[in-house]
Amino acid sequence: MTIDIIDLNDPKYADLSPVQLAMVRAAQVRKNKLEQQSAADAEEVLGMFIANNTVRSAEYGYRLNALGNSLRKDIEALREDLEYQLAYEALGSEGNENGPYRYPENPNYNLTPSQRFLVVRNYYMEITDDPVARLEAFRGDTLARAYLGEFYQTLYDLLASYI
Repeated sequence: MTIDIIDLNDPKYADLSPVQLAMVRAAQVRKNKLEQQSAADAEEVLGMFIANNTVRSAEYGYRLNALGNSLRKDIEALREDLEYQLAYEALGSEGNENGPYRYPENPNYNLTPSQRFLVVRNYYMEITDDPVARLEAFRGDTLARAYLGEFYQTLYDLLASYI
């Protein structure tokens, strides 16, 4: 996937966490869907103007221009929302009164379930290279069951697939 919703080479995006990168990818998917929908709308407008034999009219140009402006406005709103989410996540990832967020010592309960999944998965992938020991450690983790909720079984299956 090509990421063009933000410039990842920009120094302010140099140190994105895995959770923040997941946010960027999700925003890129939404942007791609907006562009696809806009292209489909443009084709529909073209078909309508061809059917009415008015493709060379100024109204056709106005309609395409309006579609383009709407797309740019929607993408800019999406980009601003992403930047806000990244900034908020950067603030939230610093920690709380118990210290910096780090699973399992001080888990961040402000994360979405899918972001929690990524945090716990990264933790277990980093603690050991032995897939059997990794699965056994995860199986004994009582915090993970409550912290991950419905994603617990998904992560268990993923870790088991490495054996």
